Amino acid sequence: MNQPNPFTHNRIPFSGLLPGLFLLILLSQGLVALAAPAPGNPRPLRPDPEILKGIDLIYERQFKEAEEVFRSIIDRQPDEPAGHFYLAMVSWSRLAAGFWSPGSVKTFEWRIDRAIEAARTRIENHLIDSYDFFYLGGALGFKGRFELMKNNWISSFFLAKDAVNALKTCIKMDPDNKDVLFGIGTFDYYTARFSGIKKFLAYLLLHEGNKEEGLRKLTIASKEAIYSATEAKSMLLHIYLFFEAEYGKALDLARQLAKEYTHNPRFKVLEGVACVRMGMEEGWREIVRELRCRAGEARSLKEAGIWKRKALYLESIYDLYHSRTYDARYKLQEILDQADAEHDPAMIAWPMLKIGMSYDLEKNRNMAVSYYRKVLNMENGAGAQVLVERFLESPPGPGNPFLGY
Repeated sequence: MNQPNPFTHNRIPFSGLLPGLFLLILLSQGLVALAAPAPGNPRPLRPDPEILKGIDLIYERQFKEAEEVFRSIIDRQPDEPAGHFYLAMVSWSRLAAGFWSPGSVKTFEWRIDRAIEAARTRIENHLIDSYDFFYLGGALGFKGRFELMKNNWISSFFLAKDAVNALKTCIKMDPDNKDVLFGIGTFDYYTARFSGIKKFLAYLLLHEGNKEEGLRKLTIASKEAIYSATEAKSMLLHIYLFFEAEYGKALDLARQLAKEYTHNPRFKVLEGVACVRMGMEEGWREIVRELRCRAGEARSLKEAGIWKRKALYLESIYDLYHSRTYDARYKLQEILDQADAEHDPAMIAWPMLKIGMSYDLEKNRNMAVSYYRKVLNMENGAGAQVLVERFLESPPGPGNPFLGY
């Protein structure tokens, strides 16, 4: 799984926030119980093939096609929250991919509010099933992410408190709802990683975390959830690669996702990062060749550029982990020289961040800070500010896991 801020020149003020990238995902899956469920049995769930199709299109980064699918669902079921929720998910996925603009942010906010309204109306009219709580909570969780972006920790934690209660409600309504395990597992894992005031607030307002239990639930969700399986796999991939140093498990998940979502270069890059971390030289080189081959086979210059930049980016990650900082900067600068702000904005801010990290590895702090500040001052930082603010406080050293992000 890639988050800038629309409030201050698109800059995220996550001072000292780690794991910020994934705590945002945590809150995005919160389920907020605003009303008790109606008595009786929940509706039997029949997985909606159109929703599944739209979700797959999102992970393939075919956002326009995904929007068409979810709009058709809304036309068919205007009063149910699912279509509205996933239409908002398309907007957020665009933002997560680096496409931030004032218009995009407003569209996201309007869509997420509409999803909340649809779910609340069903709950108020006692027409609910467990997935109405799922969609309402998910939508409110996305709004909570904006609270985090503004460093409103207290309000974010209160949203999370409601989320835990709602997750329990979902399970009570439908013990077989494996999608809920994604949210619970994420809470379990990341609250266990908190320290200081965050740990106190989590214990006071949520519950004491448990990493092992969180990983167990996420694993079940990755295999058995109906709508959240891919997100659970992506969450586990990032946890194993960037927090737990379980590179073999990360590699297996990256391979699964890269095979399933062939239009999304992100999973292929993470597969390469796992190979680098495991010392699999030939595996890493093969993935670079695959990325370059995809560039050569592309049907447009835009698509070719995206795959070529990802190949260079993966090569630069290899160089950074092997202390070849000059070589890394050469490749990163090549990416910047062929930047495409319209179609691939993430490959501007993130290479610039990596250049800063390369100078920190050389202990050239002044040059590193100058690049970090450039990212902070960008109109579209594509989420790189999350790490910039941390590295301004404490420079990354050799082997830092986020050299590979």
